[in-house]
Amino acid sequence: MADETTTRRCIGSGRFGIEPHDAPVEDFPRQPSQKDGLGRMCKTHWNRYTAGLARDAKARKAAEGVASEPKTPIESKTPKRKRSKEAPMPAAAQGHAG
Repeated sequence: MADETTTRRCIGSGRFGIEPHDAPVEDFPRQPSQKDGLGRMCKTHWNRYTAGLARDAKARKAAEGVASEPKTPIESKTPKRKRSKEAPMPAAAQGHAG
């Protein structure tokens, strides 16, 4: 086809300071779940975006760890009941009826 586009729009991310821009189609990762089979961000910016998400998650976990004390499991006041094995059937009930 003569109309095939050779560039595609990378959507960027305002949260991580990635500006939207046009990039060659080859710079986009394969994304089978998308209608056209390509990702919405170029590989370079996708890596920056996912690294930023991981950094934020790590910082959030560290902040939660400082703010709260280690949690201990809640002990039950009554012990858990164990399942009992079923009683064997009487010999008379094991035969076939009739």
